[in-house]
Amino acid sequence: MAAILLEGKVLASAIKERLAKDVEGLKKKGKTPKLVAIQVGENAASAVYLKSQSKNAEALGIEYELITMDSETKEDELIKKIVSLNNDSRVNGIILQLPVPEHINARRVICHINPAKDAEGMHPENLGRLVLAEAKVAPCTPLAVMELIKSTNVNLYGKEVVVVGHSEIVGKPLSLLLLKEFATTTVCHIGTGQRGTLPDHVKRAEILIVAVGKASLIKGEWIKDGAIVIDVGVNKIGDKIVGDVEFETAKEKASFITPVPGGVGPLTVTMLMRNLVEAAKLQE
Repeated sequence: MAAILLEGKVLASAIKERLAKDVEGLKKKGKTPKLVAIQVGENAASAVYLKSQSKNAEALGIEYELITMDSETKEDELIKKIVSLNNDSRVNGIILQLPVPEHINARRVICHINPAKDAEGMHPENLGRLVLAEAKVAPCTPLAVMELIKSTNVNLYGKEVVVVGHSEIVGKPLSLLLLKEFATTTVCHIGTGQRGTLPDHVKRAEILIVAVGKASLIKGEWIKDGAIVIDVGVNKIGDKIVGDVEFETAKEKASFITPVPGGVGPLTVTMLMRNLVEAAKLQE
């Protein structure tokens, strides 16, 4: 029996209904949440995400501003702009759009964002709060993954969860969110693949999350019968967009699976908006 599709758009719609009410509540207190995105240079992929940010913010009644800076902008100039936004009481959330030009150290720049206004949850202080299970905001894609898992009504307690990919923006923070729910969490990465044990880990996963960015990395035959599969990967093959998991084979073995596109993606920007609203509430 084919797996049930976990479509992010359906979940995002329900979450945005609740967010719209929260925004309305803040407005009644005289506070309109405001998100400022900063883009340095031009990037085609970023343009799609920025457009989605603007569209979602408008629909929710959130004020949105995009600041574009030249690709030759110096790092200290970017930091000065961020500091000015930190000091602007009208701004509740700041997001630095990645990637940035090579001469700018994104990690260092993000450290200058006020943690209370860190809409992406990527400031070291907010990542540290993840370790303590006290995070108020968190990286958007991991939050989206957690919402998709929870929508299946699975009890994460003790479940064998395998995360493939250990990036700072997905794999690492996601593993901490899973541990907070007492999932038995294994993180696989390039070392796992080079040792040749990746299939072994995938085959025992009751819940599998893949975020690598390599098409068909995970073979459908590896999927455990009845597993929940969350595919974060987005890869362009010819004129098609595909994930990291062999979808057609995997969907015949999994109980739930995300399509690519249409799974995690639509929820990610919704989580950004939720982070912003949470930040605005904390700043009251």
